[in-house]
Amino acid sequence: MSRDADSALQIAILADLSSEASLQPLLGNPPRVYDEPPLDLVYPFITLGSSQTRPYGGQVDPVSLEATEHAISLTIASVSGGTEEVKTLLGLVRQALHGAALTLEDHRLINLRVTFADVFRAADWRSTYGVLRLRAVTEPINP
Repeated sequence: MSRDADSALQIAILADLSSEASLQPLLGNPPRVYDEPPLDLVYPFITLGSSQTRPYGGQVDPVSLEATEHAISLTIASVSGGTEEVKTLLGLVRQALHGAALTLEDHRLINLRVTFADVFRAADWRSTYGVLRLRAVTEPINP
């Protein structure tokens, strides 16, 4: 059974970030990059946020293989007392993923771009978060 494009892309992004040596000084070895964060959290860490998919170009052609457009958010969480750690991690993740040529199961990554980044404090004024949004286009590999 082939993997859907959204899952294949998510697995590839997590694997790439988990093997990214530049993240290890701040996120540990292996880097704390999660789909589902553990209950005993150690900060800082990166986790997957929202994920949306739609046919690329907005049209569905049931006869041909269709490309898929993805919008994925990554969240960085820190309790270091400021925004600098989150900004540094956002920059490292941007360098790792923007334009990356990731290998996906059953799909081909056509394009991967960082489209947005935001840094903000939580209501407790102790935690700082960063959100990084990615846009990707994938297509199935011919069987």
